Amino acid sequence: MFTRTVLWKFCCGIVIALAVLAFSPLVLAPGRHTPELFGVPYTLWLGILLAFALVAMTLIGGIVHPANDMEHERTRDGNC
Repeated sequence: MFTRTVLWKFCCGIVIALAVLAFSPLVLAPGRHTPELFGVPYTLWLGILLAFALVAMTLIGGIVHPANDMEHERTRDGNC
């Protein structure tokens, strides 16, 4: 299975890729507002999806952060 460090680095890589994608021409097409979904431009929908993805990656990153494992070991040994 993956260690916390590997999962943490994977989360960081995904967040960096999402940040690059957010400012790429795929999302920010100049002068283009079609196609639309429910009357809302696709740029807005992609922005909302990217925001949800970043929130999800933050949640996962908070759970798998390597420092959480060290804190758990310290409190388990009684060395608060």
